[in-house]
Amino acid sequence: MEQREIDERYMRRCLQLARMGWQGAAPNPMVGAVVVCNGRIIGEGYHRKCGGPHAEVNAINSVKERNLLKQSTIYVSLEPCAHYGKTPPCAQLIIDSGIPRVVVGCKDPFARVDGRGIDMLRAAGIEVTVGVLEDECLWLNRNFITFHTKHRPYIVLKWAQSRDGFIDKHRESNEERPVTFSTATTQALVHQLRSECEAICVGHRTWELDRPSLTVRHWYGHNPLRIVLSSEESIEGCDLVATDIEGLMSELFQKGVQSLLVEGGRQTLQSFIDAGLWDEARIETAPITLSDGIKAPQIEGRKGEKMLIDGNTLQYIYKKP
Repeated sequence: MEQREIDERYMRRCLQLARMGWQGAAPNPMVGAVVVCNGRIIGEGYHRKCGGPHAEVNAINSVKERNLLKQSTIYVSLEPCAHYGKTPPCAQLIIDSGIPRVVVGCKDPFARVDGRGIDMLRAAGIEVTVGVLEDECLWLNRNFITFHTKHRPYIVLKWAQSRDGFIDKHRESNEERPVTFSTATTQALVHQLRSECEAICVGHRTWELDRPSLTVRHWYGHNPLRIVLSSEESIEGCDLVATDIEGLMSELFQKGVQSLLVEGGRQTLQSFIDAGLWDEARIETAPITLSDGIKAPQIEGRKGEKMLIDGNTLQYIYKKP
């Protein structure tokens, strides 16, 4: 087996470990680390909770035979930190441990790291390989990466529509209920998505007509910050009112919000699309024909996964770079 294949094998284990921190690591990234000696894993760990030990610390501390560290390679899905934050720098710990080789999945774009950890390791004479399963490592922390590179949250657009491309019938008052497209299963998936996002946004008309709770009541986890995009500065029942998208992006960045779900309606969704402020869209299409009503937003991007759930089609679309 070639060295690249070996490195990818252990980096996949790092990614498995990193995902175990999805509930506790934020706003820090999810990171996994594996210590390997002579083809055998002798230590592993992941970043469990913000403020707690990083993945490298947990992996190195799990090694029982400490003398083996000087013959080992440590695999890390994200560049080791080089600064003092809530914990000491992991790059220095690796140096002090005597580990001669480090394999990094991807660089950390956080301003206080951004290559400094790699430079520190190399300056100490350690062999460093960077970019193993890089795309997978970047994708795992897409919220964190987007936040620190674009200074805005990772934005997911979501809507449900009829097979002929309408998201609702025309309604004049909140006494008229919206068309139901989702099934019990797909509704649960929407609430799962809400639980994975720190904030959720709808437009003024959707808020006034439907008074959506925007909670995770059909899943579990934390309810997102509820945002209404409106020209009115004061709206009852929501957590935040934004009068324009650019201002909202700035405010969410200042608040440290790394992910945003936009659920509608059409004007709100289309305004994000037209501004180029989106990263991913999840479109649910039901086998229902409306013939008339409010047209679904128009979006172009790279088509991803497509699945059939309870007769409805769920399509993932990603913004092209």
